[in-house]
Amino acid sequence: MDLIVSTDVLAAFCERAAQYEFVTVDTEFLRETTYWPRLCLIQVATDDEAVLIDPLAPDIRLAPFFALLANPGVTKVFHAARQDIEIFVKLTGAVPNNIFDTQVAASVCGFGDSASYDSLVRSICKIELDKSSRFTDWSARPLSEKQLSYALADVTWLRDIYRELRRQVEAARRWDWVEDEMTALRSIDTYVVKPEQAWERLKMKFNRPRDIAALKVLAQWRERRAQETDQPRSRILKDDVLAELATQRPLTADAFEKLRAVPRGFGRSGAAGEIIALLKDVEALPKAALPPMPERYRGPSPKGAVGDLIRVLLKAVAEQHGVAARIIATSDEIDALVLDDEADVPALRGWRRKLFGEKALAIKHGRVGLVATRKGIVEIAVDRAAAAE
Repeated sequence: MDLIVSTDVLAAFCERAAQYEFVTVDTEFLRETTYWPRLCLIQVATDDEAVLIDPLAPDIRLAPFFALLANPGVTKVFHAARQDIEIFVKLTGAVPNNIFDTQVAASVCGFGDSASYDSLVRSICKIELDKSSRFTDWSARPLSEKQLSYALADVTWLRDIYRELRRQVEAARRWDWVEDEMTALRSIDTYVVKPEQAWERLKMKFNRPRDIAALKVLAQWRERRAQETDQPRSRILKDDVLAELATQRPLTADAFEKLRAVPRGFGRSGAAGEIIALLKDVEALPKAALPPMPERYRGPSPKGAVGDLIRVLLKAVAEQHGVAARIIATSDEIDALVLDDEADVPALRGWRRKLFGEKALAIKHGRVGLVATRKGIVEIAVDRAAAAE
């Protein structure tokens, strides 16, 4: 079993790998106590060999492997690529060139939402993987033979999975579906969190503009501090603390002690001093400078009967075409569609609009109904004049 620990050996392997149409790639990393993932192992396979690269080895530089990632002539095959690619974006400043995600392809081919690697190995390769080394400290050295074997299996069977999924995608003529899903994975914006945009990731709904203004600056402060100190966001401030600070806006050290979610004594910390300064700035903002509140919507509720009918339609369309429902539309997209016929969501663009979006809008406006039959859910045209009588 090859464990590469020197730059020369790595360069020689990458030179060989560059001659192939594709390579399979996976990583092992740790992130429990850091903001940035710590890369501990890289697994790579070509048709003829599979290797493990030790990024923690003292005499190795990863430049040859990064060059392979950037090579547009070689497809880099991942499974559930987002976290692996995030690591390489942090190390190189770029998304690997010419990537393919087998989890995306599997969802397009009817293997369900977010199909796991071992489930694909089981269904496509007819092999049951030994997952006993899943929870391991990948930063510890030396790695055991069992650990190395476990890690290598994440790229060896991936070769067969990739070939089979390519065949199925081509047979179903769904390359445009895969390409649409890959767009986000290929965008560097997917992996770079800008502190000023951190508040957008928080699922918090406030009714007062000043609360929203406070949440924006607090989330930005936490994100920047987490990045600079390489700590998880939750170790800086948990989400519930962030929400309470945004709505209560304590302006003195003593005021922190009256808050339920804030740890005792936090008000005397240096972090609390920075937060107080930020909140004082928020309190000083004139009304004209506060974030605008969205106009109150007075149409059908996305969580009401219309949304429910469209969700039934989604399930029926997904079953009819043998594809994971999430690939066609998410629950949030259905909510947006109910609220706005022109919502900027994938479900109302391209192949998704033809497959699902136009039917969803027809249901929303009463032009189409759904009927349960022995063969499943079918759509029927609605006589709106008769329905109104």
